[in-house]
Amino acid sequence: MENALNLLKRCTDSIYPLNESDWDAFAGIWKTSTATRMAILTSKGEIENHLYFITEGVQRVYYSDESGKEATLVFSYAGSFGGVLDSFMCNRPSSYYYQALTRSCYLYASRAKLKEVMNSRPEVNQMIIIGISNAMSGLLERLVETQCFSSQEKFHSLLSRSPHILNLIPHKYLANYIGIDPTNFSKFLNSVQI
Repeated sequence: MENALNLLKRCTDSIYPLNESDWDAFAGIWKTSTATRMAILTSKGEIENHLYFITEGVQRVYYSDESGKEATLVFSYAGSFGGVLDSFMCNRPSSYYYQALTRSCYLYASRAKLKEVMNSRPEVNQMIIIGISNAMSGLLERLVETQCFSSQEKFHSLLSRSPHILNLIPHKYLANYIGIDPTNFSKFLNSVQI
């Protein structure tokens, strides 16, 4: 647990450093757990009751329509927060699934405990607001890429933003994430020096 909390502290310090008292209050709400490969942590229709902080493994948030067609929306991996954020923050049923793609270890905090510490600790509240704002900014950038970029531009944008995920995430999920055919993804991958 101590190593997991150290990783969480490095992450929160990069967002908005907390003083020792606020950090202790924030750190005190987390518990540890694991998930097996391909486990669904949150299903469509469920309310996301936890915020996750990943210490090992890779997860994704995805949408699946009635025919089974999937759209991968977000990845989380060691050192990042995870879960279905809109369902968690708005306390409403999820439209998405949250799935462990690999065996995963993580910290998790309940909505009630997070709200309690946010309400009693203005600096923790500020850190959460900044973190959500950063996530929203990244989502808007990705929407522009998805709607305006060519397949090759999407691929190169992914490489420039997150080259490390090529070794973490199966390529079929990366292709789905950037909205290109897996065959084209492989062609683009074979054409670049990594």
